[in-house]
Amino acid sequence: MSERPYVLLSCAMSVDGYIDDATPERLRLSSPADFDRVDAVRAGCDAILVGAGTVRADDPRLLIRSPARREKRAARGLPPDLTKVTLTWSGDLDPDARFFTTGGSPKLVYAPTGAAGGLAVRLDGRAEVVDAGDPLTLGTVLGDLAARGVRRLMVEGGGGIHTLFLTSGMVDELQLVVAPFFIGDPSAPRFVGSGVFPQAPDRPMRLEEITRIGNLALLRFLPGTGRG
Repeated sequence: MSERPYVLLSCAMSVDGYIDDATPERLRLSSPADFDRVDAVRAGCDAILVGAGTVRADDPRLLIRSPARREKRAARGLPPDLTKVTLTWSGDLDPDARFFTTGGSPKLVYAPTGAAGGLAVRLDGRAEVVDAGDPLTLGTVLGDLAARGVRRLMVEGGGGIHTLFLTSGMVDELQLVVAPFFIGDPSAPRFVGSGVFPQAPDRPMRLEEITRIGNLALLRFLPGTGRG
């Protein structure tokens, strides 16, 4: 693949690497100040991507919240909201999820060949379903997004999606917020799962910036070039 968007992966986690607890209610790891920072980061992107599991579990809207940021985007000739993107392998998506029913920008669903046809029928009028091949690959997804004019993509989870992007070497920037507490429950979802990561001890990422946001720490990493 010769062309793909710049990929910014954004995540908040506990000190011990969890992105939620195991209760039905979603755990808020960030503060109002950090949510506003994330909103500003979103406003600088063209599209936002989450996995189908996140759509099912969190029912996110994935909209830019600040009226001023929305107006600023419109003044630049951009849609006020980002193109929404999700990946699904099973096709198990509810057409009434807020991912599909909120915001006026395009909604794109990438699915493998076996699931794409039936899903397109169920999501007719709510989203465009793209056949991403068999098997579905990130190269296909990112190449298609680039062809649609997406230059900057924000990836917001969950853990399976983080793992897929990071192990594929498709992340250009990682913004990781660390909350000052532990979860300690092995049944809770983690930032990443098992995998072979190119960001290994002999090829570490570069810590570009550390920012304090109240009691939270924002770590901004860029791809490394090996030990130097």
